[in-house]
Amino acid sequence: MKILFTCGGTAGHINPAIALARLFQARHSDCKVLFAGADNGMERMLVPHEGYELRTVHVNTIHRAWKWRDLKHNVETVITLPRARRQAAAILDEFQPDLVVGTGGYASYPVVKEAARRGIPTAVHESNAVPGLTTKLLAKSVDRIMVGFEDSRAYYPHPERVVVTGTPVRRDFFDHTRKEARAALGFTDGRPVVLSYWGSLGAEVMNRYTAEMIGIEAKAGWPFHHIHGAGRNYTWLMDRLAQMGIKTGEDTSAEIREYIYDMPWVMASADLVICRAGASTISELTAIAKPAILVPSPNVTNHHQEKNARVLADHGAAVLLLEPNCSGKVLFSTVTALLGDQEKLAAMAKAQSTLSVTDAGEEIYQVLLSLMK
Repeated sequence: MKILFTCGGTAGHINPAIALARLFQARHSDCKVLFAGADNGMERMLVPHEGYELRTVHVNTIHRAWKWRDLKHNVETVITLPRARRQAAAILDEFQPDLVVGTGGYASYPVVKEAARRGIPTAVHESNAVPGLTTKLLAKSVDRIMVGFEDSRAYYPHPERVVVTGTPVRRDFFDHTRKEARAALGFTDGRPVVLSYWGSLGAEVMNRYTAEMIGIEAKAGWPFHHIHGAGRNYTWLMDRLAQMGIKTGEDTSAEIREYIYDMPWVMASADLVICRAGASTISELTAIAKPAILVPSPNVTNHHQEKNARVLADHGAAVLLLEPNCSGKVLFSTVTALLGDQEKLAAMAKAQSTLSVTDAGEEIYQVLLSLMK
């Protein structure tokens, strides 16, 4: 059994493919896996780090603006497509896969397209609520389209090829109860726990609002515990809080981390999460039914994060705040209002559960296995 996974661009595209590769190899000792990605993408670091071989194709991004430099960039992207097709063909010739699976990113297009042309079983997984450009272009060619939400089915021209599978979530997110996690993290005084983070890299604007919010928490007498992942703005945020005279750390009510490596524990302990609305984050929230305030990034192509967030907000599973309408005061008042309304939090958690596919990895595994049969 040989499976070629093709992905790239963001960790949200790459991690689901890695999770699926591990699942297949755990169940099939003869399963050989190869990854294909862009020659300038994040996959060049993440895939080899996980122990998998990566072959690359040369692809450029698509700019959606209409300025001259954007049009010039897009023309150059089109010009490079024949080269990407040749590279994709060479990868397929050498590896001879039984199945090709795309999980997003521009590199997926030439590889999956060429595989479909040859009659090799193909599938794509779209973790965002609304299909990205690559998925749109491949929708008429592939055998199966796997999506994260039932609401997503309507966006595809061949609904009979669409399967709602959810997005794979690490198994350790399901290992801890709220009580166990709170005890392990030292939260013993009964106050609520709030978790906030703005993605692995952070976000300068939102970290500035977070500093303002923590200042208000201090003046209010610390009504809740607050763990925040600051990303690359960590040093700035710590300096800013020091200037404000606010002490932080594990022995205080506000704990600032550069990265949250034990996210399954921290998220399990939280009563409320404040975060962006990337597809992987949405999958984790719904998997463990965690109420959330979502502030989607305004800098994401085609407003994917806002569309993801609106799916949850429309179902009553989250509160949606747009970044231009945010401030530390708005974040604090929204948090305290929700923490003071246990019925509202319970309803949000219930709504999260209805959107979750509990074992997305198993669902996807069965779909892909059926294609090979």
